Amino acid sequence: MSQSSTVKVAAVQAAPIVFDLKACLNKAAKLTAQAKKQGCDLIAFGEAWFPGYPFQIWLGAPAWSLQYTVPYYDNSLEVGTPEFEALCDIARQNNIMVSAGISERSGGSLYLSQCLIDKDGEVLSMRRKLKPTHVERAIFGEGYGHDLAVTKTDIGNIGQLCCWEHMQPLSKFALYSQQEQIHVAAWPSFVVYRENAYALGIEVNMAATRTYAVEGQCFVIAATSVMNQQMLDYFKVGTETPPFIELGGGSSMIFGPDGRELAEYLPETEEGLVIAELDFDAIKMAKAIADPAGHYSKPCSTRLLLNKTPLSPVVIEEAINEGQIALESGGIDTESE
Repeated sequence: MSQSSTVKVAAVQAAPIVFDLKACLNKAAKLTAQAKKQGCDLIAFGEAWFPGYPFQIWLGAPAWSLQYTVPYYDNSLEVGTPEFEALCDIARQNNIMVSAGISERSGGSLYLSQCLIDKDGEVLSMRRKLKPTHVERAIFGEGYGHDLAVTKTDIGNIGQLCCWEHMQPLSKFALYSQQEQIHVAAWPSFVVYRENAYALGIEVNMAATRTYAVEGQCFVIAATSVMNQQMLDYFKVGTETPPFIELGGGSSMIFGPDGRELAEYLPETEEGLVIAELDFDAIKMAKAIADPAGHYSKPCSTRLLLNKTPLSPVVIEEAINEGQIALESGGIDTESE
């Protein structure tokens, strides 16, 4: 695969327009245009940025959170709809690759998904989070092994994972083994349970993101969201629910394959783009030290079984009568009749 030796990328750090898909698309178009103006080849959005992460599931009883079910479903993205085509148009009109974290609607179900759209507006890949985290399972369905995929593109081999998928060693190794060069780590804003759930905060999750870069010897684009006052009001924080979330939580960054930060952090309440230039020679240097699925592996001791077979909940078998079954199996002697 031919590719440039350097690529310029952008990680979004911004608040979505909560549960308003049209407004999210309009805001995304502006952010994407900014990235293109600054010479970027790829822009990445955080987890469920379209139409916003469903924070209601962390705030109150399931019966209380049901009030958000219909608006969230209605504003989730469905492949093939005009809204999904509008997302593809954002990439096409700006001549830039887009990695988008979306709430994907499929039939009556929702999935935490990521799509990769090339600069011509064509969908290169579509994946679903294998196992939604904790209370996310009240809303979202699960993915399968084929969602652990790396896509070959003109700017490098690109893989994607959502949020705490970065805490799953086997899922990470599945992508490392596919010669991933650029990894998109899609996160929400780090604002949940700050006082009593340290593991959900910025420090732990950005450490996991940096570790991913070092383990996989790849560049990692960590895209996060920002919690603003509009979102706090929408989720009725401080009125109907305790202050389990707060302002800020943005922590977008781009890491090199040696773990170093390639840009400056924005303040956690600030919106903008984190931009860096990726020099692929850095991957060659890192791989010379430790290639987890190559010279630094030990398959005689430990190996990964990755099942990429897609499954369907329905298998349709055409009904045929007993006579046809007998004829096809040779069970009836037609000459004797």
